[in-house]
Amino acid sequence: MRLRVVVAAALAVALGAMAATAGASSGRAQANKLTVWLQVDAQSGWPDVVAAANQQFQQQNPGWTVDVQYQNWGDHLQKFDATIAGNDTPDVIEMGNTEMTAYMASGAFADLTGSKGEFQNSGTWLAGLAKSGMYGGKLYGVPYYAGSRVVTYRSDLFKKAGITSSPTSIAQLTADLAKVANMEKGVKGFTPMYLAGTDWYSALDWVFDYGGSIATTHAHKWVGTLDSPQSIAGLTAYKNFFDTVAQKSAATLDEANPAPYTVYSQGLTAAILGPAWFSCCTGTKYKNVTAQFVMPSHTAGKPIPGFLGGSDLAVPAQSGQKAQAVQWISDFTNTSNEQSLQAKGNIPNATNLLANTVNARAAARSWFVPQAKHWVDVENGNILRTMLAQILTGKLSVAQAASTASANIAYTLNQS
Repeated sequence: MRLRVVVAAALAVALGAMAATAGASSGRAQANKLTVWLQVDAQSGWPDVVAAANQQFQQQNPGWTVDVQYQNWGDHLQKFDATIAGNDTPDVIEMGNTEMTAYMASGAFADLTGSKGEFQNSGTWLAGLAKSGMYGGKLYGVPYYAGSRVVTYRSDLFKKAGITSSPTSIAQLTADLAKVANMEKGVKGFTPMYLAGTDWYSALDWVFDYGGSIATTHAHKWVGTLDSPQSIAGLTAYKNFFDTVAQKSAATLDEANPAPYTVYSQGLTAAILGPAWFSCCTGTKYKNVTAQFVMPSHTAGKPIPGFLGGSDLAVPAQSGQKAQAVQWISDFTNTSNEQSLQAKGNIPNATNLLANTVNARAAARSWFVPQAKHWVDVENGNILRTMLAQILTGKLSVAQAASTASANIAYTLNQS
């Protein structure tokens, strides 16, 4: 409980300091240099798209340089809070769509409403992704890309095990993976499917598949719902699946330590669950035998509800290069670059650009986090990751861990 309070307090102090230092922002800005914070996903998955945007921006702005600094999801918010307090924010920042609300509400981002027409396809932006960048009827975040979770697998191992079609239910997938496991039992450290145990973006698919949820509102208050019968059924199903097919996975580590595609590239698993762009990083050895299918539901014939994650691009209010920041975002999210992102396994930011890909099909059933001001504190407090670690290690029963998480989520979301 102390961690959540400390994180929230630190954010409040940082954002409070912004008003006092905003007037000095133009003095902070380095002449003819644009500083951009992107997540490491872009560095490993689509560096060519970043390079194309930089080149276009520099052609239009002779003498300017773009300093792209890659961040990690685990600590980028804490680092951003520190730059706000120190009046040294980047000019453009990538934010997860679940992270936007707290910063928009606190005035950390510039109002981009008047610039909306400068962004290609802004009239057909994905509704859910666009909504995450709106607050109080104003635009603060430009949709970047979205993605759902799919299964990336080695078709050679599945074929060798006699599996000739994609599974239509979790039960069938479990049976298929058991065949692969039996076939590869001589490979030390091999697990039929690698899952990062505390990857709540994937684990909670099971919760929503069984009709559960994270939290809801009642009488103007947030109420945690992970302890509902439906949610507990989903969490129990996730634990059973993990124990059966992912028993050698990292039960207490996140999806970055190690990255699932790293385990895949080492030949230690036949399948991973994650964003479709994972296929780009599975290693040259398995490039020609890597394929994907939609993660199935426990109900035959349906996809499992997947977290429709994504990112927005925002301009910090303290930036002294706002016009150039808007132009770089416009270049980075133009039609050509969005199509390139789609080719690499992402969902583009506009409906008119959607193709019939496995990623788009996976998004047919999706879920999203509660749109609450303090949701970011739930993430920073690792409430969901702690719950999953407790469940998968047996430290607490599913019901006990879910009850504790629900209470902590309600407490956090109901902060003033």
